[in-house]
Amino acid sequence: MKKAYLLVCTSLLLVACGTTQKSTTAQQSQTKTTVGPEQYAQTITSEDLKTALYTYASDEFQGRETGQPGQKKAVNFLKENYESYGIPAAQDNGDYFQNVPLNILKLPTVTFSVQDKSFTYVEDFVSASASKTGKITADQIVYVAHGIETDSYSSYGDMDVTDKVVLIKYGEPKKEDGTNVISGTTEMSKWSNPRQEFRAKREVAMNKGAKAILFYSPQMYPQIAAWFGRDSGSMTLANDMEDSYFFFINTNVATTLLSDIEKNDTAEAIDTKITMDFTNNVESLASENVAAFIKGSEKPEEIIVISAHLDHEGVKDGEVYNGADDDGSGTVAVLEIAEAFSKAVKDGKGPKRSILFLNVTGEEKGLLGSKYYTDVAPIFPLDQTIANLNIDMIGRTDPNRKSDNRNYVYLIGSDKLSTELHEISEAVNKKYTNIELDYTFNDENDPNRFYYRSDHYNFAKNNIPVIFYFNGTHADYHKPSDTPDKIQYDLLENRARLVFYTAWELANRDSRIVVDKAMEAQ
Repeated sequence: MKKAYLLVCTSLLLVACGTTQKSTTAQQSQTKTTVGPEQYAQTITSEDLKTALYTYASDEFQGRETGQPGQKKAVNFLKENYESYGIPAAQDNGDYFQNVPLNILKLPTVTFSVQDKSFTYVEDFVSASASKTGKITADQIVYVAHGIETDSYSSYGDMDVTDKVVLIKYGEPKKEDGTNVISGTTEMSKWSNPRQEFRAKREVAMNKGAKAILFYSPQMYPQIAAWFGRDSGSMTLANDMEDSYFFFINTNVATTLLSDIEKNDTAEAIDTKITMDFTNNVESLASENVAAFIKGSEKPEEIIVISAHLDHEGVKDGEVYNGADDDGSGTVAVLEIAEAFSKAVKDGKGPKRSILFLNVTGEEKGLLGSKYYTDVAPIFPLDQTIANLNIDMIGRTDPNRKSDNRNYVYLIGSDKLSTELHEISEAVNKKYTNIELDYTFNDENDPNRFYYRSDHYNFAKNNIPVIFYFNGTHADYHKPSDTPDKIQYDLLENRARLVFYTAWELANRDSRIVVDKAMEAQ
């Protein structure tokens, strides 16, 4: 908490104390007071949030599709609000917009053959990566069965897959009684859950140096081929093409490579000629993050980032996807929090540490705006960024939640990197807002993987402590029916105030929070 030192001297004290240095010092000590954030938190109101959101999530903004006219309206709306609060741009050039160059991925041109037998795109295989244009010719591939690697189990054995083409199949090994070898239960783990399996196995293979990955999943292939076999509008950062390749293959390709792949769980090198010629077809697109900045009064080099994504799904089949909750609610919360801090600054009670208000683009396209900020062009050094408070959907309630208490919020990530951040979050809530903090989706084995699905993750992977504030999904999630009339503005107010109080504490405490659970570089 920031403290203010007030010198109060009534006429009576002047008579008693005189003007000696000793008396003045004692007087200052007696009158030292602590400035509280309550008066500024109270400026975050449901009425103001509602007014802003009915504009931001209106049809005029056309669903805020990344790079499209509606998104340009959105970034100008944000800029105008920051200017009205007197909060300057974060960049030295005075521009609120951080340009984010993107590529729209079109269907690639790919030829693929095994032992001179050619296969057909979509019918037999599809690409699932934003890979650089290139060609691979190999006389051997490495089969690693289920492609699993844990502290106690490895599908790889002692196989070296550096610069090799790797063949992986779906699922995980089972015992004779049907339980999984790794967990000893029948429940799916991240190695077999379709939401997690592909990424988990791909990460292992890439970390081991694989040049290309062929993934065999016959049950999922029709669905996967339908998605990747069309111009989906998928995007990537313009400079983010990968050197490795990732393909899903059907049974025809898999059995050509290894006839007994369904039953074979033993890693082995397979001598076979394989050729892949890949051309990635892209279309350039320009988008923007919006960044406003309040400079700290005592430790300006230490930065707290308060973020929300500004984009949504756009217009589909003539219907506007307004995205009032996702993430209009988070966006207007950031604006209200920014205004509250700006009022504190005007009263001479601004934060000791600096605060970056960061509205990021392209979240719906793969966390692209936040990835650009952290991985390509951070405005401020990441090693001086002490925390990220990320707000993504805080205006509704989760109909599947078991508790009847509507005054809740899901917190994700608060304890994953910093024990201290988690404790501060809990203490601030208890002192000021008394919201039920629900950690259901903070579970490491959460099949929804929400920890990896919003912009805070790009900060977390760089060992910056994060808190993700989230109300859960609902029937209107990613549908045109996510409209501002369905927002519960009293809850939005409470949750936005919680973020403000947490940021206030982080900004004004004496010491920087400690990262005691740092991850290896991602």
